Order: sequence, then C-alpha cells, then structure tokens
Amino acid sequence: MRHARLLPLAVLSMLMVACTTSGAGWTYAPAPSVTPAPSAAGSAAPSGSSDPNLVYISALAIKFEQTTVTAPANTSFQIKFENKDAGTPHNVALYQGSPTGAELFKGQTFNGVETRTYTVPPLDAGAYAFVCTIHPSTMVGTLNAQ
Repeated sequence: MRHARLLPLAVLSMLMVACTTSGAGWTYAPAPSVTPAPSAAGSAAPSGSSDPNLVYISALAIKFEQTTVTAPANTSFQIKFENKDAGTPHNVALYQGSPTGAELFKGQTFNGVETRTYTVPPLDAGAYAFVCTIHPSTMVGTLNAQ
C-alpha cells in the first residue's frame, strides 16, 4: 500500500523530466558577435592597403569619415574616394592651406554608393584642405603632404 501512494508521485516526476528535456520549446541562442568598424582616422584603406601613394577618403551621412589624411609630398598620388551615401552626390577637391584657398584639384561629382580613384598631381609639403564642393559646410578635412 505504501508503494501504491508513491507511484503517482513517481509518474508525475517522470512526466516533468520528459517535458523539460524534449527538443521542442524555447531555446536560448546568444546574440551574434559584433565586429567593430574600422577607425575613421588616418589615410589607410579599410582593406589594409600599405601603398603610400594611395589615400583613402570616404563619405557617409553627409560628412567625411576621415578628418585628417596623409599623402606623399612632391610626387603624384591617388585618392580612392568612396561615397557611401546612396543617391547623394559628393566629390573631393583640394585647396591650398584652407577651404578658401586656391583650388588645386577637383574630382568628379558622383552619387553613392560608388568608389572612384583620382590621380592627384604632386603637392609641395604642407597642409591642404580636402572639401566636398557640394557640402562644404559639413564635409571638410585636412590632407598633410609629407
């Protein structure tokens, strides 16, 4: 008789274990890891290009992602300009000293998302402004020729 009273308790325990160990039901899956974005400072291309004659500049949210870039002085170099703003026109122009200085180079204006590579004639050592002539109030940076 004593065992008869324990039988329902044993059956109930087995049912609870069976319900919680089945594959059905809610499961926890951890969130995917987030890879940090590359640093916006500097002139290296995101691909890690080590070409000293290649300067990388990109536009996103109607601003340049880089505020300062470095180019070689006294030699021709290239600007790889990536417009990440879909349907928004941007370009890159270089000015002597500041955005109000003499225009030395002006790349073609184009809508994003697209990348263009421009060849820039040699510049003397010094600081130059790079500007989007379409959005000059929000898109300005410094190019240091060294």
